[in-house]
Amino acid sequence: MVRPVCPHSPTRWLECLSLTWIRKLLLRDRSAGRHSGSREGQSEMARANGRSQNLRDKLDGNELDLSLSDLSEVPVRDLVAIPKATALDLSCNKLTSLPDDFCNLSYIVRLDLSKNQIAQLPSEFGRLVNLQHLDLLQNRIVALPVSFAQLKSLKWLDLKDNPLKPALAKVAGDCLDEKQCKECAQGVLQYMKSVQSDHERELQRKLQLDKDRKQRLEAQQRVKEEQDRELRKRMKQQQKERKRRDYNAMQEAQKALNNNKKKAEEEPSENHKPVPTPKEKKLARRQSRLRKIACILLFGLMVALLGVVACRFTDLKTFEVCRSVNAVYKETLSALHSNPVLERFLQDPSSQ
Repeated sequence: MVRPVCPHSPTRWLECLSLTWIRKLLLRDRSAGRHSGSREGQSEMARANGRSQNLRDKLDGNELDLSLSDLSEVPVRDLVAIPKATALDLSCNKLTSLPDDFCNLSYIVRLDLSKNQIAQLPSEFGRLVNLQHLDLLQNRIVALPVSFAQLKSLKWLDLKDNPLKPALAKVAGDCLDEKQCKECAQGVLQYMKSVQSDHERELQRKLQLDKDRKQRLEAQQRVKEEQDRELRKRMKQQQKERKRRDYNAMQEAQKALNNNKKKAEEEPSENHKPVPTPKEKKLARRQSRLRKIACILLFGLMVALLGVVACRFTDLKTFEVCRSVNAVYKETLSALHSNPVLERFLQDPSSQ
């Protein structure tokens, strides 16, 4: 059976403590004559299986009473098989948390979790959309999940004796009677809606920041890609120009080589002169001797002329040698005077 509306009354609290103590004593007496170790574990497992199998036996109409059952975890698998149990009492147990799949029990209308050690509710607790009555008295809850704002059917809520955050404790109130518990449900739902709005705005802000960051990264990536394309384009252009220069240089070199080859063909070098015949060699030697004799005669003539000039027109004419030279010169002139053509060219310069 689900306990009365004000489960935190002193009488009910003492009753819970008494029953828990008596239950512990009975369990201790039953296990006194049994073996320890693995047998105790097997016995405990057997008792747990027995409890799971006997859940239907504890169902009274639509109310399932699992209070004072020494539970450390919620038998969700067994509860899923009993959708008729829309009112669930799990008070006065050893629960420290609720499993995530507990939120699949969306058919629950009335839920009592008072006098446990629950520190937080599942993040998807708001999926219990049919929940109207929720008792969380005397737990360790500090804050409620954001999805709590989705419990639009919630009409009654008790959060007393929990280490709530100041803002949440202020809207929760004292929950000393039926009216205050209903006001607690309304106030907490309104507060959690504002928390949800803030959470959604913060989420949107983060999403926008992520979007902006992604856009900036994409823009930077596009700029980098454009720069890479420009760089590749410039490098390709430079490579093309370098190839063109190399090609032009190669063409110029080939042209110069062809010109040199052509000149070499037109003007054969000394190494390619024709070999003279023996007759040509003999004629060349004779011409060489004649050139040498002519040079000697020319040289002797020049020396004689210089001697005549020196003896005729310088102070050397007083010397004996020069007098002999002058005598020979005069005799030669006299011999040549008989030639009328040369007479005027061989006249004595001193007589002119």
